[in-house]
Formats: sequence, C-alpha cells, structure tokens
Amino acid sequence: MKTSKKFAIALSLLVSATSFTTFTFAKPTFSPETQLPHGTWVDLSQDLCDVAQQTHQYLSQGQAYDPATIHGGTTPWLKTPPERIKETLSFICEVVNEDLQASRVSRLTNPDFIKQHFELVRWSPDQQRASQLSEGKPLLQRLPSDRVLLTKYYVRLTDGQLTQTPQTPHALYGLPFDEAHLTLEEADAKRDQITRYRYGKQAIVAKETSPSQARYMSNLAPPLIWLNRDDLEGALLQGTAVVDEPSGKRRYFNVHRNNGIAFDRTLRPIQQERYWYFKEVPGVLGYGKDADYKIPIKPKVTVAGDIFQLGLGRLILLRTEEHGQPVFRLTIMADTGGAFHDNLYQLDWLSGYYRDWDDYHSNNRHISDYADAWLLLKR
Repeated sequence: MKTSKKFAIALSLLVSATSFTTFTFAKPTFSPETQLPHGTWVDLSQDLCDVAQQTHQYLSQGQAYDPATIHGGTTPWLKTPPERIKETLSFICEVVNEDLQASRVSRLTNPDFIKQHFELVRWSPDQQRASQLSEGKPLLQRLPSDRVLLTKYYVRLTDGQLTQTPQTPHALYGLPFDEAHLTLEEADAKRDQITRYRYGKQAIVAKETSPSQARYMSNLAPPLIWLNRDDLEGALLQGTAVVDEPSGKRRYFNVHRNNGIAFDRTLRPIQQERYWYFKEVPGVLGYGKDADYKIPIKPKVTVAGDIFQLGLGRLILLRTEEHGQPVFRLTIMADTGGAFHDNLYQLDWLSGYYRDWDDYHSNNRHISDYADAWLLLKR
C-alpha cells in the first residue's frame, strides 16, 4: 500500500482549530509490565500469522538489504536484538498452527498465555514531539500521557471497467512505455527525457476527458483499469485500489512510481499535481523499500508506525474502547508512511476495505482515538 498519501486520512482527522495551553511534555517511555487490564480479546489469529510470516520473510533478507528498518530499534529508550523480533513472529505462527491442529480457541486471545510467553513493554507516547505539531490538531493536543494516538486508514474498494466509458473516464496507468524495462535508478537518471516527469495530475485528467485527446495518455502508458473521478482520487490518496470488475473478478493495484511532484498539504486532494503510476499486485501491500517487493498485509491485524526508530515487524498489543468497552487486538507493524518520521506518539491501524468515507466512518466511529499499547517479545 502506498504510504506517503494514505496518511492524509490520519491528518484529516486531526485538523481543527482550538486553543492550546503550554506545559511540560514527556519524552516517550518503554517500561516493562507484568499485568494486563481487563477487556475482550478479538481473535484474528490466522490473519495475524499470515502478516507475521510475510514480515518475517522480509526481515530474513538481512539488515544489509534494508538497514533503515531491519533492526531492533534506534532510539535511546528502546533497543532489541533484531533476532528477537523474528523469533516473536515465528512463535505467533507456531501457536496458531498448534491451536488449529488441536481444534481449540486461539491461545493468543488468552491474557494469561500472553503474560506467560511474552515480555510486555508498555509504550507511553512522545508528548514532546506531539506538542510541537499540535497547532490546530485537537487529537494531539489531548494526547494522554500513557496512550498513543490511534488513527485509522483503509483500502479503497471500487468498481472498474476494462475500457474507458463516460462513467469511468480515468485510468490507473502502469509505468509509461519508455521506462517499463528500466530500474528506478536508470529511470531517474533520464529524468529530463521520460514521460513520468512530464505531466501533473491536472493535465492528465484533463486529457482523458477531452474528446480530442482522450487516448493521448494511453499511447504513453498502459491503462490497467478505468475508474470514475472519485475512485481515481481515492486510489491516488490511499495508494491502493481494490477493484471489482463487472465479471466479479477482484483485482488489486498498488502505486509504483510517481511524477516527482510533492504532495501539497495546502491544497485539497483533488487539486494536487502529484500523480502515481500503478502496478497490479496479488493483494494489499504494506512496507517495502522497493516497489517490486512489499509486505502483503491484512486489515485489522496491521498497523503503520515509525519503523525507522522502532524497527520493522514489531508485535504490538492494542487496547482500545469500542462502543465504550475495552477491546484487545494483536497487530504487527508492517507499514509506515510520511507521517511516521520521528513519530513515537502514533500508530495507524488498517481498518478494512471500504467504498467511501461514509462507509469508513460508519464502521470506525465507535473505536477510540487513543490506545494503550504494548510491544511484545517472545520470552
């Protein structure tokens, strides 16, 4: 999933004018704990194992492959041997497979089992950093001293057509033909010569709806699927589109390379010039340093966060309020984004597949904006 745009969702939830009282804010802390409060445990163990397995596979490429994220933490408050993160991910699947074979309820929903087999490290947020960014953002202004901000993102579910129609005039394009066989480094070395850097979004969508230029872009890049404008904007913002064709076939598309124009936070999404070319993928994808290798992820068991400071693949236990009642969820930090550089106060939870904002809000408004968070490591 494209991670530099989808966090506009998280940021949009924060924007509102309000007054702010200055006082001393604490740095983040990571403190060992042995007890857990009460709450209901959600069982999505098989999906959790799937994400754990895929993340373990990425980590197994070794630190030299991706030193920015394959490590056990770079902060002065938290450092873990990287192998312990991999061991923790392996243990998740061992437990899930044993429980399936024994036809029993997942032990990963048993707090006594969790306390017995995992070290629990309570995460208190970086209020100091949050306060620096809190102007006009009431959720940051109200950030508790012992709970992280939990924003939510989602995957856009759309209907698409194989050909351009008046109802679906806009395409998700694959890489332009003039760089389809070039590596990113080779393409960027020809920045002044290739198609990708020539056009902003407004020019592209205008050509697609012009009777005389409707096929202009199709001669430069392959159209992968055709969408309406709202679904195009959703795909560009989220970085991922799950498209149902009229035949019933479901296809997945993920951002590949962009036109080099930065996302302008002073403009509405529809006004942006930043534009992404896509690629078809087997499922929803999370983090990966290369577009050709990203971690397959699943909703409700994946969170995005500051993997650059905490390390990729952290097993994180969340305790939220849902309909006012405490709920525990195990998640894996297998995604990130532009909002998570120097951010130890927030996580972004992949909440599901939704068709629009109304669908998203109706399914998530009952979940609290803050969460108790523990980093778990196999003993």
